[in-house]
Amino acid sequence: MDYTKIKVSVNDGVAIVTMADPATMNAAGMDLAAELAHAFSDLAAGKGGARAIVLTGEGRGFCSGANLAGGAAAARELDVDGKPDAGRALETIYNPLVTIMKDSPLPLVTAVNGAAAGIGCSFGLLGDLIVAAESAYFLQAFRRIGLVPDGGSTYLLPRMIGRARAMEMALMGDKISAAKALEWGLVNRVVPDADLMTVAVDLAKQLASGPASLGQIRKLIWESQDNSWSEQLQAERKAQKIAGKSEDFIEGVSAFLQKRVAAFKGR
Repeated sequence: MDYTKIKVSVNDGVAIVTMADPATMNAAGMDLAAELAHAFSDLAAGKGGARAIVLTGEGRGFCSGANLAGGAAAARELDVDGKPDAGRALETIYNPLVTIMKDSPLPLVTAVNGAAAGIGCSFGLLGDLIVAAESAYFLQAFRRIGLVPDGGSTYLLPRMIGRARAMEMALMGDKISAAKALEWGLVNRVVPDADLMTVAVDLAKQLASGPASLGQIRKLIWESQDNSWSEQLQAERKAQKIAGKSEDFIEGVSAFLQKRVAAFKGR
């Protein structure tokens, strides 16, 4: 697939996926969303040999949300009552995309520069590690246009920052600065704008050089959001069985016994 709204490169096991429509601050129209879904699916399938992913935005914004002047608006076909169905595009395009991102076997680092608004906020928060530039801000913009948060925001936010702060973000629609996001536990790092990609790629390289079990670890943490205690213990048992059969487990134990740094291969 030839991409027109995103760019993808892979170096040293790290795939950098860049939303590349700076004229709209990388608004997530249906075309951009479809390209993201294709890229994340290919990377998950092993194409390109990536072992970790960095998602960022080109220009002065990470992602300004759905493109109301473009594809997203056009997708609002009329419902049976003759009124627009603003949720149709969620069902067909955006929900599958954020699910692909969440379920990826590859660790994901999001490098948030400037605005992460609307569904762009969800894209940023789906990172396993979230690095924000000092210029970054997170915005639940939906109330400004009479809609509700989507892209998984109502699932992510209460689990990340608690109900009270999630309510404030969604109901008030105020910008949450990078500094406040760090204070609230919404992001892992806040760095100068000039250092954003350096820090994000360095973290991704550390993940890319890690064992195959990192994929199981991220899966377990995501599952823990919904599992009971007993369900999570069973999930750990299943994941440990898989990890214990990997070449990386053998290498890790050998390196420990030989007092050397393990050379993991991701398998």
